[in-house]
Amino acid sequence: MFDKNELKALSRKELEKLLADVKKALSSVQARDQREAKKAATKAAAEFGFSLNDITETAALVPKKRKTKAKAAKKQSKPVFFNPEDTNQTWTGKGRQPNWYREQIATGMDPEAMRIKN
Repeated sequence: MFDKNELKALSRKELEKLLADVKKALSSVQARDQREAKKAATKAAAEFGFSLNDITETAALVPKKRKTKAKAAKKQSKPVFFNPEDTNQTWTGKGRQPNWYREQIATGMDPEAMRIKN
């Protein structure tokens, strides 16, 4: 094992070689662990009278059920302001101001004059 001081004393090339060796060792350990896990799974399946292929094929055939949440419909906001030049144009008062609203304000129109009366 290396301690911090020993690692600090190594050159860049030595550290890169060490890193490559560690990656190679990790790869072989992972492959070994995978083989051992497969052996253990095969043994466990055999205890129930199945082969590992029987279990994995069955799992692949059964589609996974997905839980889906129904999205609640967004409630449409009621319009609060109208364009005096074109009453079909309205604005809820939320979000970005429409161009017609900004133009009316710029010309000196009072926002309350454009408010829809309920």
